[in-house]
Amino acid sequence: MDAPTLLVLAAGLGSRYGGIKQMDPVGPDGEFVLDYSIYDAWRAGFRQVCLVIREELREPLREHFAAKLAGKMSLDFVVQRLDDLPAGFSCPAGRQKPWGTGHAIWSARNAISGPFAAINADDFYGAESYQVLADFMRSPQCTATTYAMVAYKLANTLSEHGSVSRGVCSKDARGELQTVVERTQIEKTAGGARYLDNDGQWQALTGNEPVSLNFWGFMPGLFAHLETLFKEFLQARGHEAKSEFYIPTVVDTLIHRGECRAVVLESSERWFGMTYAEDRAVVVEQIRALTAAGRYPASLWR
Repeated sequence: MDAPTLLVLAAGLGSRYGGIKQMDPVGPDGEFVLDYSIYDAWRAGFRQVCLVIREELREPLREHFAAKLAGKMSLDFVVQRLDDLPAGFSCPAGRQKPWGTGHAIWSARNAISGPFAAINADDFYGAESYQVLADFMRSPQCTATTYAMVAYKLANTLSEHGSVSRGVCSKDARGELQTVVERTQIEKTAGGARYLDNDGQWQALTGNEPVSLNFWGFMPGLFAHLETLFKEFLQARGHEAKSEFYIPTVVDTLIHRGECRAVVLESSERWFGMTYAEDRAVVVEQIRALTAAGRYPASLWR
């Protein structure tokens, strides 16, 4: 099987963060969180990285990464456009919000032809997570209709500074994903966590639930499924100004329709990310500690 591609979802507006968090230096040599993701993927055997971006980020990101990745990984860019829609659909007037993670992945349909991992640009997933997924994608378990999700413990993924979105998962005795439900307002509590349901009521969570942080392993057949489900989404909710087509919902739908299976891969890594501006200090300190412990060199690419 071909070496897997790392598909990075980097087109977010960063509205809660208040800036371009994809390009905020947090490492000792000015590295972004994304530098560490690409570095970990390269060490695990990935040999292509494809960044899904807004057009204005193309040249700054190319300037940052091109020389660093020369001889290690090929670098490609895909622009996520609001008007990149299946035939017969158009973007509602006034919409500015991207269509969501499912659409971001579908945007790369012409750039990827083999197995690939999909991640968020501003999330630090940890080296073990990339290795676990790479090992799965090289194993007989990985087939055209068997995907994978790297799962984290909910309590280890919450922000101290506001609510977060997570795909809350359940799995069967074989370790395969049964359901994944996107919860968009999860916040930490003294006894665990809670989320706001569709009726505006708070519901309790223990904090031990396995959650998706949009770290997936897919095969290229996913793109055809995405187009079908995106059409269904647009017919139902395409007129809404802020509706989003979420990849966890896509996988959940495919599982329930019997069109795919998804193996849940457990990672012992602690996740951290840059949802809010206040999260930056935590990320800087975590990376400093990992560097001091020898997990990463002081300068990743030198």
